[in-house]
Amino acid sequence: MNLTIEQKYKLLFEISHKTSDTLDLDEIMVLLLDSIKTAVDYDAAGIFVLNQALSQESILPHRNLIAGMSWRGYGQLPNGDDMLTHGKGIIGYVITNNTSLVAPDVRLDKHYVEARKGTLSEIAVPIQFNDRAIGAVNLESDHLGAYDEKDLAILKFFADAAAIALEKAILHRQILEKELLDKQLQMAKEVQTHLLPMSDPAVQGYDIAGICIPAEKIGGDYYDYLQLPDGKLGIAVADVSGHGISSALVMSAFRSQLRTYTLENESPAEIACAINGRLPEFTGGNHFITMVYGLLDPIKDEIKFTRCGHPSPWLLHSDGGSETLLINKPALGIYKKVPYLDESKTLYPGDVLVVYTDGVVDTEDPHEKAFGSKRLKKIIRENRGLSAKALIQEVIKKTRHFSEFQPFLDDFTLVVIKKT
Repeated sequence: MNLTIEQKYKLLFEISHKTSDTLDLDEIMVLLLDSIKTAVDYDAAGIFVLNQALSQESILPHRNLIAGMSWRGYGQLPNGDDMLTHGKGIIGYVITNNTSLVAPDVRLDKHYVEARKGTLSEIAVPIQFNDRAIGAVNLESDHLGAYDEKDLAILKFFADAAAIALEKAILHRQILEKELLDKQLQMAKEVQTHLLPMSDPAVQGYDIAGICIPAEKIGGDYYDYLQLPDGKLGIAVADVSGHGISSALVMSAFRSQLRTYTLENESPAEIACAINGRLPEFTGGNHFITMVYGLLDPIKDEIKFTRCGHPSPWLLHSDGGSETLLINKPALGIYKKVPYLDESKTLYPGDVLVVYTDGVVDTEDPHEKAFGSKRLKKIIRENRGLSAKALIQEVIKKTRHFSEFQPFLDDFTLVVIKKT
């Protein structure tokens, strides 16, 4: 049948009336299925919404392509169903191609994937927001040729009308998801904060300070001090690839590995080799880590380093000369076996050693010009008389001024070691 203007108005009114008292997406989809039954008959029906439409921000990949759904007559869809997981079948085809489809005999349709026994004909139309398919309405019948072009026109009208109610519910769910995400990120931030040093170490003859400023609520940068036997101090600065929760989880696992291996080895290079061999086990090969790890011996005034794809620490001597680490090997987690090496430096009174992540020098001004290592070194030279903590604050002040107080694009981590 063709819908008259009066019938269209009645259908619109019914949809609006039924859905006006709720913002729950699942409840709205159930009410919409009741409404379509009055216009087009079916033996099974479903409304399906894409996962991407439900979530504006995605931290981890969704298990299913189809997330929101309500159906009648299908029974229980199994876990791992091809339509839900991969968007296969007529429903998936309609959503992917943003087009309608009428199958008078599903047995002859190449897109059909059986979801219930007894179905002989099927019709599906996309649900659209801003000309983009974000879901579909699907009807199935136990009779051949149950649907024609007239039914298609009715179902398209219904999908357009239903989109208004669904949009309201989707926006509401997005708000709720964002509030939940914000709470989870805040909790993660608090946990991560406690993984970083609560205070700077007290080492006789040295003034040491560090800071880590995540670009987002949580980050992938890491620095740490490890109190070791004979008064030695392990100093680590590392940068996990990427941002957000996944990088923060890798950082947490890396911290655990580092603290374990520093108890078994004194050689920074051997520690790097051990971590590199284990890294794929907790990253799945999806992340790598750049690192500088140094072992400070305050009795010998010597620091022994290994560097793994990380910006080189910069050592400013009291006489004005400077040097960087020459030895550099690949970041952790890229190659399975890497012969990491140690390199030692002697520290003299008045020397300043700076260890940082690339977020410090990659800070950009509004014209996308990087702050760069030359500016960083200039600040250290001009302010070398300040305490380690005050020197860090000076670098932060100058980088923020350089960027005209834009948020940092990358995590900002800086450790300063002064031989007093």
